[in-house]
Amino acid sequence: MKLAKFKVNQAVKLGVVDVDNAVIKVIQSPGNTIDPMIAVIEGLSNGTSPEYTGETFAINDVHLLSPISQPNKNIICVGKNYHAHAKEFAGSGFDSNKTDVIPDLPIIFTKAPSSLNGPYDDVVVPWTLSEKIDYESELGVIIGKGGRTISKENAYDHVFGYTVINDVTARDTQSAHKQWFLGKSIDTFCPMGPWIVSADEVDPTNMEITGIINGEERQRANTSDLIFDIPTIIAAISASMTLSPGDIIATGTPAGVGIGFNPPKFLKKGDVMKIAISGIGYIENTIT
Repeated sequence: MKLAKFKVNQAVKLGVVDVDNAVIKVIQSPGNTIDPMIAVIEGLSNGTSPEYTGETFAINDVHLLSPISQPNKNIICVGKNYHAHAKEFAGSGFDSNKTDVIPDLPIIFTKAPSSLNGPYDDVVVPWTLSEKIDYESELGVIIGKGGRTISKENAYDHVFGYTVINDVTARDTQSAHKQWFLGKSIDTFCPMGPWIVSADEVDPTNMEITGIINGEERQRANTSDLIFDIPTIIAAISASMTLSPGDIIATGTPAGVGIGFNPPKFLKKGDVMKIAISGIGYIENTIT
């Protein structure tokens, strides 16, 4: 199942995308909830099927939005989670941790929910704040069943599905503040989508991730290359906090980000970022 949120005729709707990614069947939006997609995910995770309204729309006739827009907490992110990227980041001059190239435990940070952006919407850069903008192709994990102290063995039972994320980062802001939150949380700096693919349809241990900038492939890796796999990440996070339905976890980016080049290849106005993951699809956003 592929769940999408979209706008048509100024109305925001939820739907299930068909196998050919051509048509969306509209599902009944739950009432009395901040983000109806989270209510749908929670219901499906508990065995409740969504109700269809009978409406259908062609994908090309709608404006796809971020599948989740109001999560219960910040987007939870994992840093330095591919071996090659950990090494390139350590040598970039932007890593405040000068000792541990490959981390012993997952490095966890967050992005503000206000950074969430649609899969094909512009990323709007406040150029007076930052001039060193970078891209990060990532697999996003969407929690279905909440929980605390989740074991690695049971972690996949808590995953509803997967999506594509671009963890856009203002490197100079990140460096100046000696932490990652502000440079990661700028409005529109977390494009996500184009939909959520349910866990039964993909193998998260064998997914190809590519990052393409202006037609040039800069990132390519497989999720089998993760330093900390998804069960390890979920166990580490849930040891400290309760995970809730609709929580978003970005699992880390492969090598090939802008700061990995000499000189760095930062983004500029008009650049187009395309992030694709096999079994899910792609997002494409323009810097403006």
